[in-house]
Amino acid sequence: MKYKRLFEQFPPVTRQEWIDKIVADLKGADFSRKMVWRTGEGFDVMPFYMREDLQKLNHVNCIVPLLLSGKDNPGKIEGNASSSGKISGQKANSWLVRQNIRVDAYPEANKTARSLLEKGVDSLGFIIEDPLSISMENFSNLLDGINPHGSEINFHSEGKAREIIAILKEVYGGDIHKLNNLRGAVEADPLGRLLLNGTLCIPVEAGMDYLAELTRDALKLPGYRNININGSYFTDAGAGPVKELAYTLSMAVEYLSQLTDRGIKPGDAASKIRFSFGTGPDYFMEIAKLRAARILWAAVAKGYGAQHGGRFRMEIHCVTGRWNSTVFDPYVNMLRTQTGAMSAVLGGADSLTVNTFDTAYSQPGEFSERIARNQQLILKEEAFFDRVADPAAGSYYIENLTALVAENAWKLFLELEQEGGFLNSLYKGRIQDDLKKIAEERRKAVSGRKEILLGTNLYPDPEETSGPELMTASGKEKTAKAGEMVSEPVSLTRGAEEIEKIRMAVRKAPARPSVFLLQAGDKLMRRARSQFSAAFFGCAGYGIIDNDGYDDLEQGIEEALRSGAGIVVLCSSDEEYPLLAPAVHEKTEGKAILVIAGNPPSIDSLREKGINNYISIRSDLVETLRHYNTLSGIVD
Repeated sequence: MKYKRLFEQFPPVTRQEWIDKIVADLKGADFSRKMVWRTGEGFDVMPFYMREDLQKLNHVNCIVPLLLSGKDNPGKIEGNASSSGKISGQKANSWLVRQNIRVDAYPEANKTARSLLEKGVDSLGFIIEDPLSISMENFSNLLDGINPHGSEINFHSEGKAREIIAILKEVYGGDIHKLNNLRGAVEADPLGRLLLNGTLCIPVEAGMDYLAELTRDALKLPGYRNININGSYFTDAGAGPVKELAYTLSMAVEYLSQLTDRGIKPGDAASKIRFSFGTGPDYFMEIAKLRAARILWAAVAKGYGAQHGGRFRMEIHCVTGRWNSTVFDPYVNMLRTQTGAMSAVLGGADSLTVNTFDTAYSQPGEFSERIARNQQLILKEEAFFDRVADPAAGSYYIENLTALVAENAWKLFLELEQEGGFLNSLYKGRIQDDLKKIAEERRKAVSGRKEILLGTNLYPDPEETSGPELMTASGKEKTAKAGEMVSEPVSLTRGAEEIEKIRMAVRKAPARPSVFLLQAGDKLMRRARSQFSAAFFGCAGYGIIDNDGYDDLEQGIEEALRSGAGIVVLCSSDEEYPLLAPAVHEKTEGKAILVIAGNPPSIDSLREKGINNYISIRSDLVETLRHYNTLSGIVD
């Protein structure tokens, strides 16, 4: 029996034929405006790609042609675990499941760690709360029974990284096999601390001297890294993939420059760097970002006279972003972090931390940590994401998106280098100004519901009237306390914060405002506008009094006043508002705030009659809800 190739009986379709068909279906609408996606990163993404598009991509032959040969493809995932030699016996696209442990009592932290290793975790992150507690005795208790050959061990402690390295060498020094197979990192990141705080505990130059000595110490531990570059800070400040990648790359090159100036070979310095990227809500863009990251790091390696891979191999840790996490409807955060986790895995992360669903308002608890851990384990054990190396390879869309992200990130990176590099840009405020602008634009997008956060600015649950308090500081806490300010600190934030503040104010108010939806006139329009109004005021947690509508307007007005609602929203059609709105205004004036649902053509004439409150899809959510809070006697 002769087999035919799939669809070979169909003639090939050209790009122009596809475009002609789309244009015909658009019935005269502009193809570029309707179908071409202008990303927040400033470049266009086409509605479809074809095989011929792959032939145009330098990264399938390479993305940075001036730096890499046409045969190189550093974006390809060769098999994370096996190529880095982390842990033997792992599958082609395996990654390490990381969970952090806050260390207050060392024996208790050891007990927790050993328990986690039995539950699927193979990357431990010890966060030392009290750096002064670091000692040989305490670390012996902390690491008791933990086999470094079977897991990764990471530490974070302010200013004590060299002490930790020395203790690790002492703990495992009697067993050269364990010492050589020790995998993990001490997460020193003075530039990251400077970014968040605007200062270090010591002068910046002294901080770099310390980092150089730490790097020399860490070179005696072949599998240990001592520089953790936190690209996730940029994500949590609101930056998209291109900006995060460019700034992270610039920070990495700054470290390379500072360390080589202090006598450390480029390859030695690069071998001690770990990149931490945040993964946000844009599923495919995040996959492309990680693939582009390896390509651009290979370009940097070429600039230092090295080949990608080897000592310049890019080790990537990912953490799900906090920008889109919310206090209200918090279980939705599980869905958000799951897409971020999938992006990280498909993009080739070496290790992954999934933030808990309650990270916006609480320290993680046993339940939320278990869920976060199992989100990764499902991807491994049930979805089999660890069994295929580079599953995104060859995708017309993702390969083109990878190229676009890489090209735009490389362009921005070069701009920073021409301006003197990361530190100089930080001192001048260029990076901070850019991040503030991005954050403000995204906050406006959330307030205008162009960027959706379900349960916060769309489809809220107004009856969610109890629950966690809003933390005063979101995201990661600032660390350094002492030292002269040398740059403006970068603020980490979340998209939902402004709306959540409004809702928290409503929750704490002596009386909860209520909204009566007065539906009258055209049945189709009144229902549509009542649903919109319920969702709009529901974002502030107002009580919603709904009904089936009134054919008798007088009856509806009586019911509205009888309900005691402080706000009455008239829901009708634009054509009927000139007649209905004045009648409702006359009866409710001084008794309730009248709001018109929509932006009718008659708005000017209605305002002349004293009807001044309107809500529509064009209304800024934060500005408008604050207005009605003020009218209701509620302040943030």
